[in-house]
Amino acid sequence: MTQTGLIRVLVIDDSAYSRRTISRMLETSPLVEVVGWARDGEEALRKALQLRPDLVTLDLEMPRMDGFTFLRLLMAKRPTPVLVVSGRSRDEDVFRALELGAVDFIAKPSQRAAPELGTIQEELIRKVHATRQLRMDKVRERISQAPAPVRSHAARDGRLRVVAIGSSTGGPAALMQIFGAFSEAPDCAFVVSQHMPEGFTRGFAERIDRLTPVAAQEARGGEEIRRGAVLLAPGGYHLEFESRGGTAVARLVPRAAEDKYAPSVDRMFESAAKAFGRDLLAVVLTGMGDDGRRGVRAVREAGGAVIAESEETAVIFGMPQQAIRTGAVDAVLPLPEIAMAIQTGIPRAPRDGEGRV
Repeated sequence: MTQTGLIRVLVIDDSAYSRRTISRMLETSPLVEVVGWARDGEEALRKALQLRPDLVTLDLEMPRMDGFTFLRLLMAKRPTPVLVVSGRSRDEDVFRALELGAVDFIAKPSQRAAPELGTIQEELIRKVHATRQLRMDKVRERISQAPAPVRSHAARDGRLRVVAIGSSTGGPAALMQIFGAFSEAPDCAFVVSQHMPEGFTRGFAERIDRLTPVAAQEARGGEEIRRGAVLLAPGGYHLEFESRGGTAVARLVPRAAEDKYAPSVDRMFESAAKAFGRDLLAVVLTGMGDDGRRGVRAVREAGGAVIAESEETAVIFGMPQQAIRTGAVDAVLPLPEIAMAIQTGIPRAPRDGEGRV
């Protein structure tokens, strides 16, 4: 960033309307300076190397050089935070871009340029501001790192262990690394709340299901929490749990106007703590903000265990740091060690009035 502290942004989109609209939205923030724009991948790469922006907003569909080629070359020549601005019908492209080094994405209201594009202004500015907390060196490490394989083994007592994972910025790549580390589906159930817009979580669940050993699906409500499977909270809904005939099943609660996040990591953790108690392991991964801070306290009070991703690997340390500050976290681990900790378990820190478990 410049000595003035402004976040310098390069806007890339082949639509003149989108370029102007995104630039105008960004310039409403006193913390942001739009230093240039580009209409195709070749021009974008040239300007990114010349202007050296702090962040790039990227439309993946461009002439002359597509967004994927641009990302590969940019990450090789001058790694820079990239925020993808994409239409909802291109979810598979978005996840591919995240794996190539993009740090986050925003859903355009429609594929074509339209006045509704202005509705993303608040989310756009919030995510651009988050660049101040972002560690690009950790993004680069995740691109190059292959997860160490983790062998699965059955639970000794036959009880259903549940792993609840919460994440935000940088989370999709972190989740893929965790689930991809298992050589086969582990003997536990996973429930996940990843901050993600409506319309994208189903595609992300399908990607986890296709590329990792675990069976994954977007929650629709009523699904049984089962071993070796991942249930992903849909965008715009909170994932909670209830008992039906002695079996824990998923319950979806629509987003309310006052909700800051939907899905909410706090609400998932709190509900899971009530449903699973000591059989629950909560994991807080990379992300901005403090979602999960309240929830980890509930997990600890119910006798469950908590892992937070360490600053060593977190792309944004905000959510893990807030969880750690509660004193409810049992282990702070770098991302490559989390899959093994899920598999083998971690020693719980002493609870009030008791010795170490």
